[in-house]
Amino acid sequence: MAELHDIVLRPVITEKSAHAEAGQNTYVFEVGINTNKIEIRNAVQRLFGVTVESVKTSIVRGKTRRSGRYSGRRSDWKKAYIRLAEGDLLNFHES
Repeated sequence: MAELHDIVLRPVITEKSAHAEAGQNTYVFEVGINTNKIEIRNAVQRLFGVTVESVKTSIVRGKTRRSGRYSGRRSDWKKAYIRLAEGDLLNFHES
């Protein structure tokens, strides 16, 4: 089994994820590209001590970038939308 921090890499803090967090109790994480929903669910529950209701995943395709005449491509990555049970919450916005 993979380490928990190899499964859940980092939270994705964007305006879109903040709206999902406020409205639907859903948090967005960057996760390992080869992880599945069951591994993601178990890792979040063990890391944060919360109850996960659902996990939705999507593959974000890497963009092609240019610098002068040289072009390259960013890596693909996977993100997971984690919906928590009613009453559970995570706080990434330390004030």
